[in-house]
This record gives sequence, structure tokens and C-alpha cells, in this order.
Amino acid sequence: MNHQGTSQDRQSETADFILDNLHVVAVPSAPQIRLYAAHPGSGLWRLWPDDEGDDPPPPYWAYQWAGGLVLARHFLERPDTVRGRRVLDLGAGSGLVGIAAAMAGASAVLAAEVDRNGVAAIGLNATLNGVDVTAVSGDLTGGPAPEVDIVVVGDLFYDADLAERVTAFLDRCVAAGVEVLVGDPGRAHLPHARLQLVAEYAVADVGTGHAATTKPSAVFSFG
Repeated sequence: MNHQGTSQDRQSETADFILDNLHVVAVPSAPQIRLYAAHPGSGLWRLWPDDEGDDPPPPYWAYQWAGGLVLARHFLERPDTVRGRRVLDLGAGSGLVGIAAAMAGASAVLAAEVDRNGVAAIGLNATLNGVDVTAVSGDLTGGPAPEVDIVVVGDLFYDADLAERVTAFLDRCVAAGVEVLVGDPGRAHLPHARLQLVAEYAVADVGTGHAATTKPSAVFSFG
């Protein structure tokens, strides 16, 4: 079996696993959207093949985080932000932000995610919500600015090295005339000096395990 066939088979197996083992839930703070989400019995560790060797990456895609939730809420409440525009959702995870952009009338949505399990989830979640989102597998931060109108970034400033790569990529986007919006609850490596506040919302931070509580989170323009 060639590498492409193996990759396609794994994507199909991952999709089947998600359908069988994750629950469909209404998204806290944006209940118009439903997603396949992890629960205590999901057994997500089973998605990492034994022959991979390395430790599996954290399954961030199976949860909703405050930065993505605040962007999704913003697009649904202010659809003019993305209506008729080409959108890149960077570090898309579950595809939540891209799905919200599509529901708000974006002309095209790309959702870039490094975890192949997340790529499979994006396709399922987009179908679940009746929108078109193109999942892109891989890390785009080392490349040129994409041919889109707006790049949206939810919760990618929790790690210093990642924040540095993302900031450099966003600089290239701004230099190319691409608008950038960041959604974040105030993670440790947020580049405050580069941000201007656009809107604030209290949203759940489901990934922390405290879905019943909300925290102030913000949408910023990056420049």
C-alpha cells in the first residue's frame, strides 16, 4: 500500500472512530453550532497508532477553547466581519471558527490543522453543520501569506515557540494586505503590543474542563 493510500485509510478510520465514540454537542456560547466533542469515555488515545512510536499530540481538536469560542461568537453576532470574504482559520482544531465564518456568509473557508485527527474532525463537523469548509493538513506558519482576505487565529499563544512562529506568519500576512483577527482569553504569550481590542465576550473554556463557567475573552485585530 502506498503512502497516499495509507493516509487516506487512516483518515477514514479516524472519521469512523469520531462518529462512533464522540458525542454531538451544541457549542457553549454558540449553540447554533454543533460539534463532535470528547467525553470521559471517548478513548482518544486509541487514535494514535502503535507503530508511530512517539507520544501522541494532545487532542486539542476534540475540545472547544475560549479563543475559538470568542471568534465564533463574534462572527455569528457580527456576520459582516466575514461575509463575502475568503477566510483562513489557522490552527483550526475542530473547525469551530471556520464553521462560524461559513455560517456568517464567508465566500470560502480554509481550515488549517497540523493534527491529522483534527483534519478528519473538521470535515465531519462542517458536514454536521451544513457548511463548506476545506480542511488543509499541515503547519502553514513557515510559508508565505495565503491568498485570502482574512486570517483568524483562535488560542494559539499558549506556547512560546508556537507564538513566535505564529506572530512571524501573521506579520507576513499583514504585509501582504491580509486582515488578521485573533481570539484569545489572555494566554501567556499573547503579543499584546501588536493587538487592538475589537470586541469582548464572556465565553466558556471547555478545554479546561470547566464548561459551566465563563471567562472574559476578546477578539483583537493584529497589526
